[in-house]
Amino acid sequence: MSMDSKLNDCPIRGLVSHICDKWSLLVIDTLAKDGTLRFTDLSKAIPDISAKMLSIALRNLITYDIVRREAFPEVPPRVEYSLTEKAHSLYPILQCLFEWAKDNMPKRQ
Repeated sequence: MSMDSKLNDCPIRGLVSHICDKWSLLVIDTLAKDGTLRFTDLSKAIPDISAKMLSIALRNLITYDIVRREAFPEVPPRVEYSLTEKAHSLYPILQCLFEWAKDNMPKRQ
């Protein structure tokens, strides 16, 4: 097996490339702490994210079964986002990463 095929088959590579970007991690953390949220509430909870970047992060997280999107047939339409069971199993691992970053990374000014 070549080095390229080993890298392509590496499960962590897919995880990191699809759900471990800056915004996706913040979305996961926010939903883990705040529970089910609507788009506007999620946007308010992460004030420096643009609507476009939040939409992209949510779409990626939904694709990889990390976030659940539930649309309610109401007027006006209501859509809520929450973590899936897969995300809840991932979150303790991410918490370790968040704690490490808090303890070891320089504070932002």
